[in-house]
Amino acid sequence: MKLFIAIFLMISCLYAQTIQTSGTVISDNQKVITSKHMGYIKQVNVTEGSYVKKGDLLYIIDSTSLNSQKNEILNNLEILKNNQDNLYINLNRYKRLYKDDLVSKYDVEQLELKYNNLKNQIQIVKEKLKNINNEFKYLKVKSPIDAMVIKKSINVANMAIVGQPALILTDMNKLKVKTQINESDLLNIKSAQNVKIFIPSLKLTTKGKVSAIIPNIDTTSHSFTIKIDFLTKNKNIYPGMYAQIDIFVKDNGNKNEQ
Repeated sequence: MKLFIAIFLMISCLYAQTIQTSGTVISDNQKVITSKHMGYIKQVNVTEGSYVKKGDLLYIIDSTSLNSQKNEILNNLEILKNNQDNLYINLNRYKRLYKDDLVSKYDVEQLELKYNNLKNQIQIVKEKLKNINNEFKYLKVKSPIDAMVIKKSINVANMAIVGQPALILTDMNKLKVKTQINESDLLNIKSAQNVKIFIPSLKLTTKGKVSAIIPNIDTTSHSFTIKIDFLTKNKNIYPGMYAQIDIFVKDNGNKNEQ
């Protein structure tokens, strides 16, 4: 039986060859966290290397500016409502006077017009209040995924700028190896092709499969990007680690031009 296996492996080697290359461990699910509201950062709950769960609070932006805007809207709303109440009383009084022919219909219509205008203004201000209340949720920035913080660009008392990266999160359950292959090797590489990966820093040898072949060719080097799924074997593997790659291909009698 052992002899049969040895012969089988020897024959397999005769009809197979290996493309050797190197690559880098990456995460296929990386999130750049940016602020959606400007303000001073009041609290930061993470550091580089921190692990976070989806929904965890990452940092808080001071609400002083929003509080000021909200108070202004509330004051404006209160004034408008008081005016509306007074106008409502006046309108009803004029309607009674109109029945006794003591005021003109025009006077009543003018008050009705003012009352309806006030109702519209109040509705607009209420909409502003609703929008400002929605803004408050953006002051508490939460993690969208389970991940590790790999870059932190903010500190307490810094100004949070809308759209500017504050944190970079990497999903450690979506690790892949990314590498470049020569255009001439593309014919021999297919999706789900077996790969051997060696990560020198961990002395880890593991198996993988080609998961994606990126069609955008680099016109200067004539190379393509491929991504490889691999078994982590419960090792602490991080994005950025160097990897050596052996891609097993069948030899159809044609030599690869590299």
